[in-house]
Amino acid sequence: MSQRKILPYIEVLFAVVVWGASFIATKVALRDVSPVTVIWMRFAMGVVILGAAVAARKEFAWPARNEWAYFALLGFLGITWHQWLQSNGLVTAQASTTAWIVATTPVFMALLGWLVLKERLGWMRVAGIALAALGVLLVVSRGDLQAISLGKFGTPGDFLILVSAPNWAIFSTLSRRGLQKHPAARMMFYVMTLGWLFTSALFFSGAGPSEIPRLTLNGWVGIGFLGIFCSGLAYIAWYDALQALEASQVGAFLYLEPLIAMLVAAVVLAEAITWAALAGGTVILLGVYLVNRPTKPA
Repeated sequence: MSQRKILPYIEVLFAVVVWGASFIATKVALRDVSPVTVIWMRFAMGVVILGAAVAARKEFAWPARNEWAYFALLGFLGITWHQWLQSNGLVTAQASTTAWIVATTPVFMALLGWLVLKERLGWMRVAGIALAALGVLLVVSRGDLQAISLGKFGTPGDFLILVSAPNWAIFSTLSRRGLQKHPAARMMFYVMTLGWLFTSALFFSGAGPSEIPRLTLNGWVGIGFLGIFCSGLAYIAWYDALQALEASQVGAFLYLEPLIAMLVAAVVLAEAITWAALAGGTVILLGVYLVNRPTKPA
C-alpha cells in the first residue's frame, strides 16, 4: 500500500486516539478550573487552529445572511450546550464511563431517524438499541443492576453524559443540511466559532478570567491537549480522512474510542478496569454495530 493510501488511515486513527484521550484531559483540567473555563480556553485554541487551516486551504467564505441563525443553533447545540453537559458531567463521572455512554450516540441517531424522519428500524436495529441500553445500565451501575431498580443511576455526571449523547445525535442530524453546501472543515469553523462566542458570555460574566492563574502545569497540559489536538488537529485529520475514504470505513474507527479512553484513564487517572465496564462496553459496541449494520433492500 502506498504512502498516499496509508495516510488517511493514520489520520483517522490519530483523531480517534486524541478524542478518546479527551475525556481524561478534561478531568485533569477540571482539577484546577471550572467547566466553563475549560470549554472557553479549549475552543479559543480550536477556533484559531481550524480557522488557520480553512484559510490555508482557501475555503473561507462568509455564511449567507439566512444561514447565520442555522449555524448559531448548531454552535449552541454542538459546542456550548454539548460541552457544558460533558464537562460538568466529568466532574463526578469517570472518564471511562463517559466514553462508553458517548459511544451510544449512533443508537440515538437511529431513534431520531425513526421518530422524525419515519425511517424503518427493523428487528435487528431494535435488538441493537435494547443491547446498547443494557450495556449502559451495566456500565453506570458498575454491574449492580439491582441498584437501578432502587432508583440509583450512577453519579449525577453519568446522567449529564447520557443527555449529551442524544444531543449530539440531534446536532449531527441537523448538520446534514449544511454539509450539502459547505466543506466540512469550513462548516465546523462556523459552528465552533459561534459556539465559542456563546461560551464567552458565560466565561466573562462569571469567574472565568480570574481562574486562569490557578492553572497548574498539568492543567495547562490538559487544556492545551484539548484545544490544540482535540478541537483543532483532530478535526482536520478526521475531515481529510473522510475525503479519502468511505464514511463507513472512517466511522468504524470510532469503535476504538471508548477502549482508548478506558486504557488512558487507567494509566493517567488510575481508574479501575472492571468486569462491568468491559462487559457493558462490549454489549454497547455490539448494539451499536447492529444499529449501524447495513440492511438488505426489501
